[in-house]
Order: sequence, then structure tokens, then C-alpha cells
Amino acid sequence: MIPLALRAFAAALLLFVTTAAVLASTVPVPSPPAGTARAYLLVDHNSGQVLASLNEHERLDPASITKLMTAYAAFRALRDGRINLDDEVTVSERAWRTGGSRTFIEVGSRVTVSDLLQGMIVQSGNDASVALAEHIAGAEDTFAQLMNQHAAELGMNNTSYRNSTGLPAADHFTSAADIATLASAIIREFPEYYSWYSQLEFTYNGITQRNRNTLLTRNTGVDGLKTGYTESAGYCLVTSAERDGMRLIAVILGTGSPNARARESEALLNYGFRFFETRRLFDAGSQATEARIWKGERETTPLGTREAVYVTVPRGAAGQLDVQFELPAQLLAPVHPDSPLGQLRVTLGGETLREAALFPLEPVATGSFWQRTRDSVLLWFQ
Repeated sequence: MIPLALRAFAAALLLFVTTAAVLASTVPVPSPPAGTARAYLLVDHNSGQVLASLNEHERLDPASITKLMTAYAAFRALRDGRINLDDEVTVSERAWRTGGSRTFIEVGSRVTVSDLLQGMIVQSGNDASVALAEHIAGAEDTFAQLMNQHAAELGMNNTSYRNSTGLPAADHFTSAADIATLASAIIREFPEYYSWYSQLEFTYNGITQRNRNTLLTRNTGVDGLKTGYTESAGYCLVTSAERDGMRLIAVILGTGSPNARARESEALLNYGFRFFETRRLFDAGSQATEARIWKGERETTPLGTREAVYVTVPRGAAGQLDVQFELPAQLLAPVHPDSPLGQLRVTLGGETLREAALFPLEPVATGSFWQRTRDSVLLWFQ
């Protein structure tokens, strides 16, 4: 039998996603709006729960949505101090010659990392993407290896990158589910840079280009993230929107026009906000329950989770949520904040929505000889 501590620790790493079909078992929810996309996904950023999906794990050409990982890798390099926003990057001929959408950087010119990032994020500049890749890793091929390392770390199991731009290449693919994972990581890990995804235009070299994400001005709450198009990928869009503290991420892949990708993304977002709600049940590090500790210097210790606990449910179903705390019958001192003692389980209509490990918020040292002796006697009667 697997010890409870190991099961609880594993539970801390596992976020149960629940589809609209399962959630609808307690409160009826309409089917998501029909569309033309080859694949789509609607997920709540905070709870991780899937609200609507189609072919979300199918491996597809991501086109310029690839640049989300290019940006993520650059943000990681900035955070680690390997590059700086004011670094001046000398534009190579290879970067300058890269086809497709452009920031119009000139070969041999020196461009700051900040300008390259905005050129890539706002203008979808392929030349800016390659220049960033070469600055961070020396060569775009090497940078692609770094992209794949980050994808593996994030659990993007249906993703393979071969370049920084999303231009068609053999074995260059991802999935709607992996894109949502990446978008959520950018929002969660790099809020200081996320505002670039809502920037409506960027001017470089005297040329002003507008952000291709038309929902930034059409849909209340949309503040990112990225468009994509190649002939093989079709028109793609990943968006995120926040309304009343609820943040959703919608991924649309393989539509037939810019209007279709915007229309279907907007329909998915509106569907999610209209028929679901997200509740934060516990803050990170706050007391969720307490545990009896035997043979310790204190008899109890508060227990909480390492991360905030969110769940997404059909509107009107929050009152049906059931929160359970699973703890071993006997917990003996000493206990340490780094060791899980049990788990929290949130269910709706008998279906598990979320599990999280419970950690002691305060340590409990071994008690005195008298305390240990007293509790040894009391335990005989348990």
C-alpha cells in the first residue's frame, strides 16, 4: 500500500480537469457553441478545469502561436539574469532575411531586447523572433532545443518545436491543450511582461503595425495573447480574458479566416463566462483545517495548501460543493511544514474537481517526556 504522505504529495501535483459534460451532472449547462475550428479548448486559468474542448490533444501546426514559447524562453532568460531588456542585439543577415510577418529590423543594426520582444509579440515579427533566438542561444537551432526543454518542464507532451517563428517545418507541432498550458504559465509566471500582449500597436523603424488580435478592442476583458496563420495551420488564435476575477483561456486552431477565429474565440469566452463561475475556496498558506498531533509540544497544528485552491462550477452550483479533509487516524510529532500530512478533496455531485496536499502551517516539535507519556496512554484508548 502506498503511504498516505506519498499519495498526498502526488495529489499536490495533480490538478483534476473536469469537462462541461461532467459538471453538467448537477446543474444543466448548454453545449458549447458550434464552430469550424479543427481543434479548440476553453479552460479556466486558475482552476485548470476544462469547460469546452474538441480535439484538444491533436498535434497541429501552431503557426505564429509558436512565438508564445519564444517569448516564454526569453522571459525565463530575463528572470535568470542571462539577458536584459536594454541589451543591444546586432541583427544577423539570417534574421533580416526571415520571411513572413516582419518588424523591419535592418541587418547589422543594433536593436534592444525590449524592442525585439514587442516586435515579436505585437507585430508577430519573424525577424525579431530569430534575432531574439540568436541572442539567447547563439543559433536558432539551439534555441529550439531550449524551447523543447521548457515545453517538457511544463508537461506539454504533444509539442515539438523546430524554430522560433512558427514558419512551417517538419516535426513542428503542438496541441490546443499544450498551448493553453503555455499561455497560463506566461500569465502566472510573468505578469510584468504580460501587458505587452494587450498592446494595440508598436512602431519600429518608422513603421507602425497594429496587433492582429482584434478581440483586444471587441470583447470586454480580453488582454492577450496571440494570433497565427500559415496555409497549413489555418487561422489560429489564443486569447485570455478576465471578468469579475474569473480568467479564461480560449484556444482556436485551424479556422478558415481571421473573422472566423475571432468570432469563435469570442463565442467560447462568452459561453464560459455566462454559464460557469470560479470560486477561490482557500488562499495559499491559509488555514483550511487543523490536525491533532500526538506526543508533540502542542496538541494541534493548522493545515493548509501550498497554492490557492480554485474550482470552476456551473453557475448556481457552488452551494453543492463538498470539501473533505483526508487525514491519517494518528499523527505523531515531530511534524514539519515541508512534509504533507493529508489531502483536501473538493467534489461536486460525487465527481472530484480538485485535490491538493495539506501541509502543516506550523511545525510541532516532539513533546516533553510527560507529554509523550500522557499521549501514549491516551492512544491506548483510540
